Amino acid sequence: MTLRRPPAHRRTMSWRIGVDIGGTFIDFCALETGSNRFETIKVLTTPDEPGKELLDGLALLHERHGIAPEEVVSFVHGTTVGINTIIQRKGSRLALITTAGFEDVIELARLRMPDMYSLFCARPEQLIPRDRIYGVRQRQFASGEVAEPLDEGGLKAVIAAIRAKGVDGVIVSFLHAYRDGAHEAQAKALIADLAPELFVFTTSEVWPVIREYERTTTAILNGYVHPRVAGYLTALENALASRGVPAGPMLTKSNGGVMNPQTGKRACVNMLLSGTASGVIGAAWLAEQAGSGNILTLDIGGTSADLALIIDGEPQFGTGEVVGDFPLFLPSVSVTSIGSGGGSIAWADDFGVLKVGPESAGSTPGPACYGRGGTRATVTDAMAASGFLGHSPLAYNQIGMDRARADAVIGELAAKIGQTPQATAEAIIAVAVSEMFVEVNKLVARYGVDLRDFALMPFGGAGPMLGCFLARELGIPRVLVPRRPGVVSALGGLIADLKGDFIQTVFAAAVPESLPVLRDALARLKRDGLSWIRDDQTFAGPVVETLTADMRYHGQSFEIEVPLSEAWLTEGDLAAVTEAFHRQHLAIYDFNDVEAEVQIVNLRLVVSGATPRPNLAPAAQAPSAEAKPERMIEVWLDGARHEVALYHRDALRNGHRFAGPAVVAQQDTTVCIPEGFEAQVDAWLNLHLILRSEA
Repeated sequence: MTLRRPPAHRRTMSWRIGVDIGGTFIDFCALETGSNRFETIKVLTTPDEPGKELLDGLALLHERHGIAPEEVVSFVHGTTVGINTIIQRKGSRLALITTAGFEDVIELARLRMPDMYSLFCARPEQLIPRDRIYGVRQRQFASGEVAEPLDEGGLKAVIAAIRAKGVDGVIVSFLHAYRDGAHEAQAKALIADLAPELFVFTTSEVWPVIREYERTTTAILNGYVHPRVAGYLTALENALASRGVPAGPMLTKSNGGVMNPQTGKRACVNMLLSGTASGVIGAAWLAEQAGSGNILTLDIGGTSADLALIIDGEPQFGTGEVVGDFPLFLPSVSVTSIGSGGGSIAWADDFGVLKVGPESAGSTPGPACYGRGGTRATVTDAMAASGFLGHSPLAYNQIGMDRARADAVIGELAAKIGQTPQATAEAIIAVAVSEMFVEVNKLVARYGVDLRDFALMPFGGAGPMLGCFLARELGIPRVLVPRRPGVVSALGGLIADLKGDFIQTVFAAAVPESLPVLRDALARLKRDGLSWIRDDQTFAGPVVETLTADMRYHGQSFEIEVPLSEAWLTEGDLAAVTEAFHRQHLAIYDFNDVEAEVQIVNLRLVVSGATPRPNLAPAAQAPSAEAKPERMIEVWLDGARHEVALYHRDALRNGHRFAGPAVVAQQDTTVCIPEGFEAQVDAWLNLHLILRSEA
């Protein structure tokens, strides 16, 4: 596509653009800062030409909406380069240097098997094989005291051996380096001197947390994706500059915030789950607009379904999210992912049992109904064969809809399992929904919530297709479909704040004697956090600091995170600290012991700088509450053929109502509404679907 310059007489505008890359589409959400006007598009991904879809999208925004590159003042980008590198195991060739005697830490891990009920289960192959792990003599105590200096002679021999292995980079992980990283820094300097061609990351600079396995694994993930992520980000900066975009890109992070690309090239591990986190951040803002505090999010794209909880308006955070085969111990938005997306392939096993996923048709060739060469039935094909899709342009005219191809591949699968095509299509949908049902129940059990107090928010290209079916199975009384559900993750990046996480292990009892250690750790965290946001991110606005602590009773093996007031530490009010812990422990476990000794393992500080939010005006009230359908269509639903109303989303106005079964078509998705739901449109043009018994 050729970029056209806007007419000279046109008023200059300022646009902020959010971008999210999925398995099938790359989504763009653009906001004009003066008028709060939104424009959105989708572009098919190009797996063989990474980055091309980004430039295609910019050209399409210019062609369709007149958004000139020089008008872009902010560009926020979520990328899957890092996580795909891990999943595909195409990362850098690394070596690991550790304390002598601890060479097997990453192999031992936590002695947990991926499937405790399988006799044939095996742990995944590590990213660094045992023959590239080297021990060097040195020792620090947990107090930070040096028991044995670093053996530089032994380290020089190890460096020579590493160079002979032809590696790309080195991870340095010494015992108790979370307390004092001096030995790791000394080793890094010597490697840089003797082997300048190698990049080096130390655990104390990546994530200086107690427990050597967690600390080492996090640093390995950072080094493993570093060359590909850094190369991609450099290419992204150059591509935007070549198109005349004055704004440098910002990157979405796993913690729901953003950072600049210079930080991203070093702290690559922070953006491994950026896309899924952005979706939850976008959903939380939309839920706030709609007046809903408790939300179960359902983000379904081409390859996966991502589930998360928003409780009292706040996304939930945690550590230990799994990336590929490996746990990530950095703070991240808690998202559960399963391989059940719109492009997930339906198949029959050797016993004739119908399965869905985890293999996906992706964007190439895509579902058969896209007419791009797909030959196997997918969830999207099942929706098309059931009559729900193909009644309006899809994905902003990026794809067509070939109903005949969907019928053909569904028919082939139906013959294998001995069912009619209609029953097979409905069974594919039911299997996909049942897989989500299982994961939702796990999520609910983890947080101890009652889904009757929640609304389900489906988004992504396929979320609204399946959202009502899942809500009906779960007994969730309300489904909230945003105005632009297909681009919520891109919107999330657009409104995300600058956000940095910092941690300091203190491992101290909550007693007055520990106050100097706690205050010193707090001062260091504040110093590092302020330096990050002011110097690294060049943010000049107000900074918000949020302090928490990982705490436990003496003798417990794991901690819980407890919100703290900074004043409690500066003023020495440890009674307030322990009381907060007892209260949190009771809320989580329904038990506490106010007489037991309390330990503070880590102090955590989150520093953030706010990004301006859109100031949207409510839509005008419709003259009549009755929504007029565009026409009636035929669908296969709940085991029978039905005539249902087809509505177009752009025609729905504030105050409109209608009853299911119905289909709502729009450019970025299709909303499928079975029998039993009443639909209402609010002032922000969100679609509220309420079970009739609850209406």
